[in-house]
Amino acid sequence: MKKDISLKINGDNYNITVDTRMTLLEAIREKIGLTGTKEGCSVGECGTCTVLLDGKPVYSCLMLAVEAEGKDIMTIEGLADEDGLHPIQKAFVEHGAVQCGFCTPGMILSAKALLDDNPNPTEDDIRKAISGNICRCTGYVKIIEAIGSLSSKHDGE
Repeated sequence: MKKDISLKINGDNYNITVDTRMTLLEAIREKIGLTGTKEGCSVGECGTCTVLLDGKPVYSCLMLAVEAEGKDIMTIEGLADEDGLHPIQKAFVEHGAVQCGFCTPGMILSAKALLDDNPNPTEDDIRKAISGNICRCTGYVKIIEAIGSLSSKHDGE
């Protein structure tokens, strides 16, 4: 069954027609053309498809596009602005946390949700926040360092 929906992604409204069984991930990539959100496992295990929905990280492979109507969706493409990379993106680059890059969009958006909610996370807070995102390069140390460098605790150091 087809349905016309409107999705607000990165501040822009998109009016699209979707099959009611289409995932948010499929709509973002195939209907909208934003390919920064990656498809990994398609069963909510790896976190590569993480987007922010009303500021909270969600696996877009597990959510139907029709369920996201009326919500504020942010993908990795919405993080940088005309001034350049977002500080989280810069920190990932500066700390070598990007590695192969496949998990990076989901990791960065999970980090953004954490830092928006808790500007002074502990290492345990960071580990918990990214626990739903798998890095196949096994490079969690640099990712944790990158996120930790953005803690407001570092402002005075």
